[in-house]
Amino acid sequence: MNLTTTYLGFSLRSPLVVSASPLSASIDNIKQMADMGASAVVLFSFFEEQVQAEQQKLNAHTFQPLATPAEIQGLFGASHRFRADLDGYLSHIRKAKESVSIPIIASLNCTSPGTWMDFAQRIEEAGADALELNIFSIPTDIDATAAQIEDRYIRLVKMVKGKVNIPVAVKLSPFFTNLAHFARNLDQAGAGALVLFNRFYEPDLDPRTLQIQPSVALSTSQDLRLPMHWIALLHKRIRADLAATGGIHTAEDVVKLLMVGAKVTMLASVLFQNGISYLRILEQNLVAWMEQNNYESVSALHGLVSRFNSRNPSAFERAQYIRAIGSLPSINSNSQEESASGG
Repeated sequence: MNLTTTYLGFSLRSPLVVSASPLSASIDNIKQMADMGASAVVLFSFFEEQVQAEQQKLNAHTFQPLATPAEIQGLFGASHRFRADLDGYLSHIRKAKESVSIPIIASLNCTSPGTWMDFAQRIEEAGADALELNIFSIPTDIDATAAQIEDRYIRLVKMVKGKVNIPVAVKLSPFFTNLAHFARNLDQAGAGALVLFNRFYEPDLDPRTLQIQPSVALSTSQDLRLPMHWIALLHKRIRADLAATGGIHTAEDVVKLLMVGAKVTMLASVLFQNGISYLRILEQNLVAWMEQNNYESVSALHGLVSRFNSRNPSAFERAQYIRAIGSLPSINSNSQEESASGG
């Protein structure tokens, strides 16, 4: 059975890639990922605010030399308890590269153009095989237009591509007016891959204390429908590789995403739930499914049922929407009245 695929110019042993998460903060975990069959690892995202927080702490020590580390930490709150400064992240890249032979993809999220470029260069120098731009930004400026927001992304990709030689992927949210058009522009700007989709972890509200609470819900297989939908629409319409992330828990989930055109499937939630060793089980299940259904290679699955095969994708999408609505169960008024009366 041939599970090999390609992504960002790398030949990978399988489409199973570990996506950015705290799991990769441990070198031992990264080693286990490689041992269990991960074909590549995307490191946890490094945020520009981590450097800002460290600088603020340094300034606090300067002006409050008698303050304890705990007191300094308390000045900034939990939001500033980041995992590492930039030097620590770069050191982590170097250690990961020394420990495993699979590609190590760094993940970066910044707020200013100069920082994006500076950090990207330093990440390349540290030995990362590729860079994933985790452009996590929710527009809150009511005067900012869709075109202005998209233009910032395009300029960012061009600037980073102008500073590094390693492949660059862009991790996107689905919230764009015309995602297909925007994806093509990112492709033309030099993105080697698009990762669909970034998940926004919206905070919750405690109505008793009126406090905002962080809330992280792990994905389910239901969540893969959104990336599956858009990967199917984009397959063969852009040159960039397409990576799926979110909702990948079973071998059939992997197969579905390969069939619509994904080059790789990125995993995190399922590893939190079942442990890193589940990578090996998932690969075995993938091989078993392919054998049972007479597929000899991942390439035979790739793009098998993408929307590219439809002459009119828009009409196809509308038809599927109508079919989905029509499949909802109907409830007649008599049944409702009987239920209400206890009959």
